Amino acid sequence: MKEIIIASHNEGKVKEFRSMFEEFNVSVVSLRDLDFHDEIEETGTTFEENATIKAEAIAERFNQPVIADDSGLVIDALDGRPGVYSARYAGEEKDDQANMDKVLYELKSVHESERTARFVSVLAIAQPGKETSIVKGTCEGVITEEKIGEHGFGYDPIFYVPSLNKTMAQLEPGEKNKISHRSNALKKLRNQWDDIF
Repeated sequence: MKEIIIASHNEGKVKEFRSMFEEFNVSVVSLRDLDFHDEIEETGTTFEENATIKAEAIAERFNQPVIADDSGLVIDALDGRPGVYSARYAGEEKDDQANMDKVLYELKSVHESERTARFVSVLAIAQPGKETSIVKGTCEGVITEEKIGEHGFGYDPIFYVPSLNKTMAQLEPGEKNKISHRSNALKKLRNQWDDIF
């Protein structure tokens, strides 16, 4: 079975990749599985730059194909924030609850029609001796006024998907995987699959 490293310790994220890669008969290994805990400084100002920095650093370290995902929430009324700072929007500690609270506070006087947002996922695919590839997926939605739903992680409870009449956190994992920003990025990745392995 082929193996690919997902450059993440985030179990929620890795779980999504595992379920998506099953159909390709590819084994997914996380940084946690590899006991790799070095901090890779994401000095980029875009999702593309940060994903590339991560992917190339890990590919060089382990000498095998790596997918690094940099993703986040882009809110129109906040001029694109939290954007690349999504994971640490409320402070250096990654705290989903505090991040959501900060977004809801900043949008408290914004009308529903102007609470448009999208999840963005950029995948960088790095391999020894090859040029790094980039694919990008998005999922459009609206920020709710309160948290709704128990599934998912991150900003899922405040991200409402109008076409499904549910927040991301109300979707079962299988439903989410069909429409998520990461899933949409992975669909684009399929077109380059033969170049990767």
